[in-house]
Amino acid sequence: MGPSVPSRVVLVTGAAGGLGQALVSGFASEGWQVVAACRAGPLPGPTASVWPVKLDVTDKPEVGEVFDAVLARFGRLDVLVNNAGIAADSLVAQMTGDAWQRVLDVNLKGAFLCSQAALRPMCRQRDGHILNIASFGGRVGRAGQANYASSKAGLLGLTQSLAKEVGSRDVRVNAVLPGFLRTKLVGELTEAQLDSHAASNALGRLNELDEVARAVVFIAGLRNVSGQFFQLDSRIAPWT
Repeated sequence: MGPSVPSRVVLVTGAAGGLGQALVSGFASEGWQVVAACRAGPLPGPTASVWPVKLDVTDKPEVGEVFDAVLARFGRLDVLVNNAGIAADSLVAQMTGDAWQRVLDVNLKGAFLCSQAALRPMCRQRDGHILNIASFGGRVGRAGQANYASSKAGLLGLTQSLAKEVGSRDVRVNAVLPGFLRTKLVGELTEAQLDSHAASNALGRLNELDEVARAVVFIAGLRNVSGQFFQLDSRIAPWT
C-alpha cells in the first residue's frame, strides 16, 4: 500500500538558513507537507510533515532528480518557494568575476531551474504557485551589492514574465520582498548598522522571521493573484 497523498505539498529551497527554517516551520504548522531542500548546513530532522533533502539549485540534473523524487513520494507539487540565496558583497571595481557569477547562479539561475522543474507537474495539474523570495535591493539597488541587487531584480523580471506564460494553466507566480532580516546573511553587520537599516523603515524597525513566514504561507494559498510583488516591511521606494 503506497503512502497517503497529502492535500498540499510545498518545496522550500534554502531551508537551512534563517528564513528557510522559519518558512519550513510556518508551512508545517499549517498542515502542509514540506520538502525542506538545501545544499549545505544542518537539515531539519524528518518528521511526519517535513522531508529534508539535499539540493544544489545550480545543478540542473540534481534539480531534476529531486523534483522527480518529490513527485514519486507525494504525487504532486502545489507550491515552490525559491528561497535559496547568497551574498558576496564588494564594490564593482573590486568585485571578482567569480563573486558576480556565483551570486547570479544561486539567486537567479537556481530559481529558474527549480521553476522550470516545478512547471511540469503544476501545468499538468492545472494548479500551482511559485513564490520567489526577492529583495527591496532589487528595486532600488545597493552600493556594494551590485551582484545581489542584480540577481534580485532579475527575480522580479522572472516573476512577471513567467506569470504571463503560465497563467492560462492556473499557475500563479509572485515575488515576496521580505525586508531586512536578522539572518546569517547580515551576520557581520554591527548593531549601529542594523539600527541604521531599521531607521530607513517608516515604522522604525526591522521585520521578523515569523511574520514573514506567516505572510508567505498566506500568499501561497492565494488563487486569484499572480505577477505581483509583496513587500513586507515599511520602506517606501520612490515612484518612477
